[in-house]
Amino acid sequence: MEKDIKKILLIMGHSAGVGDMLRASASWRALKNKFPTADLHLLFLTKDPGYVSETLISKHHLLASFHTLDKRLKGLKDWMEFFKGFAKLVRELNPDLIVDMEPHGLKSSMLCLYARLKYKIPSVGIAEFPGRGLFYTHKAPSSRVVLKSKDYTDRYFVVLKAFGIERQGLPIELEETEEGRQFRETMRSRFSIPEDVPLLGLNIGCGTPDALWKRPNLELLREAVHKVQKATSSFLVLSGANFEADVNERFLEGYHLPALNLAGKTNILELAGLIKACRLFISSDSGPYHMSVALKVPTLGVFVKDFPYSYHNHPWVRNVVLQSHQDIEKFISSALELWKYSSE
Repeated sequence: MEKDIKKILLIMGHSAGVGDMLRASASWRALKNKFPTADLHLLFLTKDPGYVSETLISKHHLLASFHTLDKRLKGLKDWMEFFKGFAKLVRELNPDLIVDMEPHGLKSSMLCLYARLKYKIPSVGIAEFPGRGLFYTHKAPSSRVVLKSKDYTDRYFVVLKAFGIERQGLPIELEETEEGRQFRETMRSRFSIPEDVPLLGLNIGCGTPDALWKRPNLELLREAVHKVQKATSSFLVLSGANFEADVNERFLEGYHLPALNLAGKTNILELAGLIKACRLFISSDSGPYHMSVALKVPTLGVFVKDFPYSYHNHPWVRNVVLQSHQDIEKFISSALELWKYSSE
């Protein structure tokens, strides 16, 4: 299976969320380590065509190309277009191997079987339930058997067990693009931010209806961030999407330290530059949290409850639960630990 592999087509389809997709990047790195001369191509089966994460992942440094197929299939015509689009991609890429990263569902399994029967391309997948392993040339055991961790990133390593690959602490990855670099290098002059003051980043985020429950209490967050900013003599920059500008303004009501609301002022690629400019980035459990971790910027993740499933555990990351005033002390101490880490 490992001989003469130059092109690997990965199939994903779980969630189009920025964080969900970025968390797969640790497995991409593991594959690159195993097959250093191979190009990785990602096919994402989406129910949200055009989602913002597509722009970010299409520029990811570990991927040679990125493609999507709409998986909202309502009838025979949709199914025919689905397989037609896949066949076209396979002919264009001519991969040596297809890896189905997903443990559940049958669409990705059927694509792997189709590629094996029509184009003689071997595949690797997860035998999650009886019979699913038959769709693949090689199979990994069920995630229910081998997945012991609560870390969401580890789900993408289940299929890699077919190669004998273990995660071994690999972090997720993201590199600043040219768009991000240009934003970072010009943001101080564009927004009249003093050149000699370190930046403290804050993403309140969680502005979509399904994520609102993950948004920290603004009063507690305001008090905690204010104390961190005062202790670090920094300038606060708030990130966010257009529809999150209002919550940033509510946060800034009565806030008497230097701060700037940049919600809606960056696209997803420029956001990486904004994060990279910060000495410390504080974020709720949302896409920018995972971006900051992947960029290896000192990152404080703020959660409304203990949620190890979403945590990253690396020297440049701390995760805190902010539910009451009693939690503010740990918030501050964790932030200052990271502030010190960033200067070392």
